[in-house]
Amino acid sequence: MWLLQFALKAAIFFTLFAFALNNQHEAVVHFFFGTAWHAPMVLIVLVAFVLGVAVGVLGMVPRWWKHRRLATQARSDTPPATTNTELNSANSADTPHGI
Repeated sequence: MWLLQFALKAAIFFTLFAFALNNQHEAVVHFFFGTAWHAPMVLIVLVAFVLGVAVGVLGMVPRWWKHRRLATQARSDTPPATTNTELNSANSADTPHGI
């Protein structure tokens, strides 16, 4: 299994490496007010990818905080868990004939 994982990682690495080698020519990114950034194409693609990941993570942080706060609050509010036999006996009395 580890050999298959290694082969997959190596294939991904060599694919990305070939992409980087094929995109070494200079590209220009034009900003506002006549400013421009001259850099290799692969660097521009990498920066765009990293910025996209950063924006996505920062967009999720408030929701993560909310879920973490709710989980902590729920953990402190719940009574101790009952055993499975207590739950089964309580449920069987409520539902006739397993319906």
